[in-house]
Amino acid sequence: MSARIISGVDVANEIRKEIKRDVENLKSRFNITPGLVTIIVGNNPASVSYVTAKQKTAKDLGFYSIQENLPEKVSKIELLSLIEKYNKDEKIHGILVQLPLPHHINEKEIIYTIDPNKDVDGFHPVNMGRLVIGEALFYPCTPYGIQQLLIKNNIETEGAEVVVLGRSNIVGKPIAMMLCQKAKGANATVTICHTGTKNLTVHTKRADILIVALGSPKAITADMVKEGAVVIDVGVNRIGTTPEGKARLCGDVDFESVKEKVSAITPVPGGVGPMTITMLMLNTLNAAKKSVEG
Repeated sequence: MSARIISGVDVANEIRKEIKRDVENLKSRFNITPGLVTIIVGNNPASVSYVTAKQKTAKDLGFYSIQENLPEKVSKIELLSLIEKYNKDEKIHGILVQLPLPHHINEKEIIYTIDPNKDVDGFHPVNMGRLVIGEALFYPCTPYGIQQLLIKNNIETEGAEVVVLGRSNIVGKPIAMMLCQKAKGANATVTICHTGTKNLTVHTKRADILIVALGSPKAITADMVKEGAVVIDVGVNRIGTTPEGKARLCGDVDFESVKEKVSAITPVPGGVGPMTITMLMLNTLNAAKKSVEG
């Protein structure tokens, strides 16, 4: 058996077409254009690459978009002041501060300053709390993308045994909370595993759906998964360069061996990655719609 490959590229493109139609509708009916500001501090190459991709996607979809590039040594006061400026700007519906931030700036304080109604990353504690009780304004983008991949590929979560490897606030905890809700694309029995988990393979081998966000290249091997399971690989690890000088990437799952045992699997790259930016755009669109609804 060789697994069906779950393409994040295909699903992301499908959702982006829907977003583009909704953007045009918002403009024609209400004269409102979804507005997104991305704020980056310093020139970390990975952060610059991520923000550039987000801005390009926003413009391609017809958003009003602004990118703020701040120097590495910017003060906390200056950054907070900039966020407050965009909190009050009616043209901006989504505010994203690219993480990580320099050590002299407290990330929590920055996230907490963003208006929860413009927190399109879904990291503000108000939005995290609403997510837990099933009333989320915005879902964190990577977990949202994972859930949409499952829904769009008709992967049944109702009553499924889901095992999540990783407990970060960005992926592990929110996807676990989302999948245990009594809702479409959820209603699963969810187990969270982490560095303190004993006998990890006991848990992974009973998973109908295994979501891996460990940050460790090829950590999950074929002997650790159940025959016919669905595997969602969130990891992106650089493992060298190609002869052309491009980065060679792999996930947290040993793709070549695992795909021969499971029923469906996401590749790296081309799996969860393309969904994250798409869900950011969907969150921004929904924030713009909420501004109309009041």
